[in-house]
Amino acid sequence: MQNDVSSDDDRTVLSQKTDTTPPRLPDEDDDRTILSQETDKKPPSLPAKRPSLIPAGDDVLPIGTMLEEFEITGIIGRGGFGIVYDTTDHLLQRRVALKEYMPSALAIRDSNKRIIVKSEKHSEVFQIGLRSFINEARLLANFDNPALVKVHRFWEDNGTAYMAMQYCEGVTLKETLTDMGQPPDEKWLKNLLSPLLDALGVIHKDQCFHRDIAPDNILILPDGRPVLLDFGAARRVVSNMDQILTVILKPGYAPFEQYGEIATLKQGPWTDIYALAAVAYFAITGKPPIASVSRVVSDTLVPISEVAAGQYSANFLKAIDQALAVKPGDRPQNVDELRHLLELEKIQLQHQDETLIETQLLVENDDKNNKPSSNVPYIAIISIVLIAAVGVGVYMMMNEPAPVPAVSTPASVPTQAPVLSQAQAKKKAFDPITVLDEIFDERDRDHAVTISVEKAQVRIGKDRLYFEIRSAKSGYVYLLMVGTNHSDFFKLFPNSLDEDNYIKAGKQFNLPRPEWRLGAEGPPGVNNFIVIVSSHPRDFSAAGIKSFGPFAKFPFESSAQLYLSDTGVTSLFAGKTVCPEILGENCDKSYGAAVFSIEEIEP
Repeated sequence: MQNDVSSDDDRTVLSQKTDTTPPRLPDEDDDRTILSQETDKKPPSLPAKRPSLIPAGDDVLPIGTMLEEFEITGIIGRGGFGIVYDTTDHLLQRRVALKEYMPSALAIRDSNKRIIVKSEKHSEVFQIGLRSFINEARLLANFDNPALVKVHRFWEDNGTAYMAMQYCEGVTLKETLTDMGQPPDEKWLKNLLSPLLDALGVIHKDQCFHRDIAPDNILILPDGRPVLLDFGAARRVVSNMDQILTVILKPGYAPFEQYGEIATLKQGPWTDIYALAAVAYFAITGKPPIASVSRVVSDTLVPISEVAAGQYSANFLKAIDQALAVKPGDRPQNVDELRHLLELEKIQLQHQDETLIETQLLVENDDKNNKPSSNVPYIAIISIVLIAAVGVGVYMMMNEPAPVPAVSTPASVPTQAPVLSQAQAKKKAFDPITVLDEIFDERDRDHAVTISVEKAQVRIGKDRLYFEIRSAKSGYVYLLMVGTNHSDFFKLFPNSLDEDNYIKAGKQFNLPRPEWRLGAEGPPGVNNFIVIVSSHPRDFSAAGIKSFGPFAKFPFESSAQLYLSDTGVTSLFAGKTVCPEILGENCDKSYGAAVFSIEEIEP
């Protein structure tokens, strides 16, 4: 198995020991990316003026300080290695959490805001911690998942580094469980574990491991969704090297392989799996498991299948016990195995079956009535506003179009495309959101594409959607979207009004453009997007794409048939690379990609 860091320069280790005693934690661990902590499960609305939650000190930048385009308006938290500020991004007019690397035990701040090491003997440790901080920012900037905090940008200045992150309001899982006053039921725990496993699956695919999962590193948002915090201990691992992963530990949640430098004990997905199972153990019992290093000598941990027998299903408890095995080889080896043992896929399959049945009923009713479904998006051109894809939250404003009467267009579903049979559906159910995930999974991981969203939530009828794209390589940009009803699947860009989709490496690329704008038009829900950046243009005609006003649409039923029959290595919905003949077989058919989502809410 792979067990090594790519280089010494990106180590996230703040201290290394040769024995099996974990390094001592700082007295405070509040430099987490927790962006608001309240005592209620659903934090109240934000006040117009945001006071500091923690008194400022000599090591804290004062309110009103400008760092690039960010103005400090409050202090959210600080700990042994960093400070998290509440800031306003004046460039994009949004609230942002700004994290600063500031190890108070090692450094001080001078009158010019610069961070200075207190003593030369602390210099090496300070630099290791700084590289750890930068590594955390780089990792998060390359991942996009609802359960991971989004990093908008990071930079070095003033002798330290800064990380501008998505502002997430919520309370920690530890506080949430305390407020409950009793153990959560199995359904609640499965709804917690499932998105966290999804997030771990994303980072594990890139051979990155979190290595610091604990109840105080999981934030619960007001809508109940969990977000995994604190990637300061995360490491991207490559093969064919001999260094051992070490990390500052949280007793009870760190598996034995994280203690000391034992070459025979490799770290991998099973390392995070142990910690997540320990979180589940804590949620049920109110206390973490016995420290794994103690269990090696004498394993006195009472299995959760005994502690909570009769309160949860036997298979669910057995899966937690297996994930808490002391020996790494006795645990599930990846998130898919743990998901199967926890029986989480049954919930997803049930949801897919219900969605398929609803879709079939809609199509049958449409055939009977010989008219388009009321749920099918339409285009209406009224005065200068062109509303496209209602239910997907897309509208366009054109410069000077001539007013025309409102019209409705029928659904772009070919009459020859039959409804999927139940056998076909069970074989390979079509879900446009899954298609976006598959396109993302097939990306070139060396081609980084990052997205910065102005607003993660937009108010229906009031707000517009706006985002920035950056690509590590030059190429052609394509924007696909699945609407709030999870069945409308569109290619929004390039479109008939805007075909200039070339992006230069490292340059900011803003969408939408003035010729067309995206806005929230309902119904409430989440719009899912993927941005593809390809070295050469891409052709989507093989995916059965149809014109839909200035945009293009993948008709659901015909797309389902194509998806069922597609056996290619790369999803046909990612488009086919159009290469100059002169390149022949040397044509680069790879692409970079980034996924993101924007939620539409009632005003």
